Amino acid sequence: MVWACVLVVAMTLVTFLILFKIPADPARFLVPNQNPTEHQLQVAREELGVDDPFVVQYGRYLWRVAHFDLGYSYTSLGGRRPEAVRKELREAIPVTASLLLGGAVIWLSIAIPLGTISALYAGSVFDRGALLFVLFGVSLHPLMLGLFLRQTLGYQLGLAPVDGYCPMVGEGSCGPVGWAHHMLLPWLTISLLFAALYSRMIRVQVINELREGYVRTARAKGAPDSRILRSHVLRNAFLPILAMLGMDIGLVFGSAIFVEKVFGLAGLGNLMLSRSVGLIGYDLPAIAGVVLVVSLAVVLVNLVADLLVGVLDPRVRAY
Repeated sequence: MVWACVLVVAMTLVTFLILFKIPADPARFLVPNQNPTEHQLQVAREELGVDDPFVVQYGRYLWRVAHFDLGYSYTSLGGRRPEAVRKELREAIPVTASLLLGGAVIWLSIAIPLGTISALYAGSVFDRGALLFVLFGVSLHPLMLGLFLRQTLGYQLGLAPVDGYCPMVGEGSCGPVGWAHHMLLPWLTISLLFAALYSRMIRVQVINELREGYVRTARAKGAPDSRILRSHVLRNAFLPILAMLGMDIGLVFGSAIFVEKVFGLAGLGNLMLSRSVGLIGYDLPAIAGVVLVVSLAVVLVNLVADLLVGVLDPRVRAY
């Protein structure tokens, strides 16, 4: 848990350092004129504190984070009411969380039976067909797959909405059914990509476990194959898969950026992408806030995965 806190601080440090070196001028966001003078820009830089040394800026940022203050978005500084980054994150987090959690449930629901059956019937026609599915899934880019599903299932067949997000609860909610209906195509995009990868990993792990000595011993004692598979093989095979799932949350977020863009979801990925591409500067508070949230998510998911591995495998606790 201590190491998790160190990782979060290290991520914010690296991100802040990279953005600090980007040759951009966020002071232009604060000046209302389209052609500001150098004096106006200098006054804006002093107000934003972007002329201070890196150590001063980073220390100020950590102090604000410790007090749950992520600052204000640079892009809203020219208006009468600057937008707090904390508010933007509060609106974007449920969208990304819905995408990632729902996609994970679907891809595991596909990968677990597909990988297990492929392992039990290795070399069969089903196994070879599953291999084609894997090659298809790992070769596709989330942007291309999202555009394909949007065009075929969304526009042509009309099975689900192609744009926007509808919350499950709260203001403007559509209820659980409407929420799932709006998220159907994004979930399919994420799940098809990672179900292919995880099904192959599960297949390899199950095959390795079936070759272990404890399986032969259980069969020699008369234990049915279904019980061996359910109580022993799958439990041991899922341990590395569970650890891998915790580490892949960052990779999934990278794919979620494209999915959110294709389906018009105002999540963390879309927020970071919109604030990191501009002609006059970058929105450092917003980008750093997204990185902080994603870093916390990666660390927490890995921590939960480690704890679950310890529960499923008591041998881990000895180390």
